[in-house]
Amino acid sequence: MVVLLKSNTDMAQREQLIQWLRGMNLDVHVTEGKLQTILGLVGDTSAIDIDLIQALDIVDTVKRIQEPYKKANRRFHPDPTVIQVGDMKAGGGNFAMIAGPCSVESEEQILSVAQSVKAAGATMLRGGAFKPRTSPYAFQGLHNRGIELLLEAKKVTGLPIVTEIMDLSQLPLFEEVDMIQVGARNMQNFTLLRELGKLNKPILLKRGLSSTIDELLMSAEYIMAGGNEEIILCERGIRTFETHTRNTLDLSAIPVLKELTHLPVVIDPSHSTGYARFVRPMSRAAAAAGADGLIIEVHNNPSAALCDGPQSLTPDAYKEVAGDVGRILEAMRV
Repeated sequence: MVVLLKSNTDMAQREQLIQWLRGMNLDVHVTEGKLQTILGLVGDTSAIDIDLIQALDIVDTVKRIQEPYKKANRRFHPDPTVIQVGDMKAGGGNFAMIAGPCSVESEEQILSVAQSVKAAGATMLRGGAFKPRTSPYAFQGLHNRGIELLLEAKKVTGLPIVTEIMDLSQLPLFEEVDMIQVGARNMQNFTLLRELGKLNKPILLKRGLSSTIDELLMSAEYIMAGGNEEIILCERGIRTFETHTRNTLDLSAIPVLKELTHLPVVIDPSHSTGYARFVRPMSRAAAAAGADGLIIEVHNNPSAALCDGPQSLTPDAYKEVAGDVGRILEAMRV
């Protein structure tokens, strides 16, 4: 349920209403909008007399929210949320360019890629230390050494780092990581999501391979219910019957999510298409469709990559994509 207050409401009356609502065992989340103040009520609101609240002098409108996700709902928070990751931002007009290798392979590799993508305009560095692979015989990442190398790259370039967690036992290793990525396979690992909700750290939440948009938002709600509202949603392609791409990039998820939630939305054109030659057009399309950022795989030698080489861009190719995206964003501002 949301309670929209009239503009220029008396602060004492507002506080009295908030305390009364909390006395009914409801969590009250206050959002200061540009034009109105919104009280978002979370909990059992079935016993609330809407007519009674509506009759108060300071109340403009009372609405029940039917969707099961409350805190992620745009009705609770009409203005776009801006997520701060290190010195960089995503959402609310801030476009995040997240780039780096699928997996951290060596000190030389990650430093080379980090410096290249920064020079091309990247605002954050991605890199996998723990890799969820379909085959148990495939490269699984460098684990804690991978995180150490990412932190070295951060010292050299100043770029905030983004890397994926696979299990709760790994959480102590992520203390210095700027943003924790929850991969598609863990989107509904609710035990992990609850623990991430206790952190004061941004979370990049990827959509599951066969998950609906509502299921993605409910996973975000799990994290937000624990108190952590610093979430960036990521559309990384869904599984369909099409075989010419690795997955099917759901570009329509951008406007749909923008309508349903205040959280930033970034697109992963690398995992969604699976081929480097498709990354550039899909990046352009995502920027034009209103995404808040891109997360792109870049490798200094894709043919020798230990993970996902076919979908990785070279640094030069990434520079071209970044230039395209910059021009599209500038054109949209005019």
